[in-house]
Amino acid sequence: MFLYQLLPFLWAVSANADFFQFDTISNASTYYFNYIYCNIWEGECQPNQDDTTQQVPTRDLWAGFPQDYISLLSQWYCSLGQCCESGDCRITNNITGLASDLQLKLHGQHLAQSVVLKAVQGFISNPESNKPLTLSFHGWSGTGKNFVARIVADNMYRDGVKSECVRLFIAPFHFPHARLVDTYKGQLREAIRDMVLRCPQTLFIFDEAEKLHPGLIDAIKPYMDHYDNVDGVSYRRAVFLFLSNIGGTTINDVALDFWHSGQNREDIGMEDLEHRLRAEAMESQGGFAQSELMSGHLIDFFVPFLPLEYRHVKLCARDAYAARGLEPDEGTLDEVAKAMLYVPKEERLFSAQGCKSIPQRINFFLP
Repeated sequence: MFLYQLLPFLWAVSANADFFQFDTISNASTYYFNYIYCNIWEGECQPNQDDTTQQVPTRDLWAGFPQDYISLLSQWYCSLGQCCESGDCRITNNITGLASDLQLKLHGQHLAQSVVLKAVQGFISNPESNKPLTLSFHGWSGTGKNFVARIVADNMYRDGVKSECVRLFIAPFHFPHARLVDTYKGQLREAIRDMVLRCPQTLFIFDEAEKLHPGLIDAIKPYMDHYDNVDGVSYRRAVFLFLSNIGGTTINDVALDFWHSGQNREDIGMEDLEHRLRAEAMESQGGFAQSELMSGHLIDFFVPFLPLEYRHVKLCARDAYAARGLEPDEGTLDEVAKAMLYVPKEERLFSAQGCKSIPQRINFFLP
């Protein structure tokens, strides 16, 4: 009976055999090998930007098949026990886990903890949302923007950032040449559309967003707007995260003012930062600020990441050792923290590198 049901699908495969072009499959495989090799935007790799294998693979290998055959294949997949009561095993939406990870793993970022949790929880609990969730993370490098993006992915999806429903775009990596912006527009629109069609809930992460060409962001602006659908496709169950260094100086100035006045950094509220952060983002140089995403007020929350202090760097070092199954003493943690650069220099207050280089730094302190 099963073979009888599968025959139409096998016929469709043979009928569309020319659709499976080996060069496309090879490029996609090479792209994802490089993607994993670079360790999800933290590696030291320097890809050849002119290599077609580094371009965003956009063609959906299933796009040539009728929906009836895709549904048949989906039913067979579920018959093997690969489906969940929620309807899609790939999606977990673990809000309890998200709250725990933000509380225990993210250090020195009480604002990001609160805003991200509330935003994601509100989005998940409201399936009738009238627009996608769009968050913009701002702050110095190493303060936790990428880390929080991974935490969000890990708790929304079974396979985290490697999920079929999660897509990472790194501006200088995927869209390096201004002269090719029109080509990138088509690639990006198609990549987003294909993923939304494949997954009932999607996550798109744009790292170094300040380096995106304004036309590139405007090309996907309709996907983040208050539309029921765009060309017959609804994007309301998508989440867009934009990560940038824009506003880092403003955030640091506020944190420094609080320190000089003897106030606790935990007393810094969104009211102290959000308006200033939004204004700086609007006035900054680069495509992100010049896009309709900003002028159209489509970003739901501007999330500030505060500069990390000495005590936070020690906590990051502790976590890095724990990830290797080690339990360092306080003296060792102090040595790691002291090896970092701090600003202002005379006060050694904020880590200029955040926690980003801690996993590599501890190698110098291992026995």
